[in-house]
Amino acid sequence: MTRSQPRRARGTVGHANSALNLRLVLATFGLVVMTVFAVLAFAADIAWLGVVCALLAVVAVVDLVVIQRRRAARRREEPGVRHSLFE
Repeated sequence: MTRSQPRRARGTVGHANSALNLRLVLATFGLVVMTVFAVLAFAADIAWLGVVCALLAVVAVVDLVVIQRRRAARRREEPGVRHSLFE
């Protein structure tokens, strides 16, 4: 079992458990959108919505950290291999 895959995952080295590069793009998009929405909600004095959007932005940051750690592990296991957006 590789270290870039979570334990007991169904994916293998040949068929990854998730497309890490695509997850990276989507998590970045979610972070940007939720940050903008939180700022707009606080500016419009809708504090509860701003808090919800800020919490979702924090979740996106945590997801970005997890994705980057898995990408780094994959890079160590497969040096010199370039992955497309969907691998």
